[in-house]
Amino acid sequence: MTRKLISTGSPFEKTAGYSRAVVDGDFCFVAGTTGYDYTTMTLPADVTAQTQNCFKTIASALKEAGFAMADIVRAVYYITDAADADKVFTVTGEHLGEIRPAATLLVVAGLYKPEMKVEVEVTAKRSSN
Repeated sequence: MTRKLISTGSPFEKTAGYSRAVVDGDFCFVAGTTGYDYTTMTLPADVTAQTQNCFKTIASALKEAGFAMADIVRAVYYITDAADADKVFTVTGEHLGEIRPAATLLVVAGLYKPEMKVEVEVTAKRSSN
């Protein structure tokens, strides 16, 4: 299988030199995804809404790549405020509670833009079932 690049259509992907996701064999690597709503190109102020948008974008990229959310085996969450962890975990639990990938949460000094409160990156492996 050849490498396949998945895009959200954002011009920033080409400018910054990345893809939303890359499929390589049975793996799909989804880039760090912030809480933008790519339909409206807006970023909600609320960390819960941002986290929901992260998973909406991730699910869409996985679907386009031929994967499902259930294929996620690894997740990394970046948050800018430790006080937001419980809000983020509520959303991650909604989306990944039954899947239970290996996961890491990092509290970071900041993301690309100060209004970004959360970023989620995942790796999926196509199920052999």
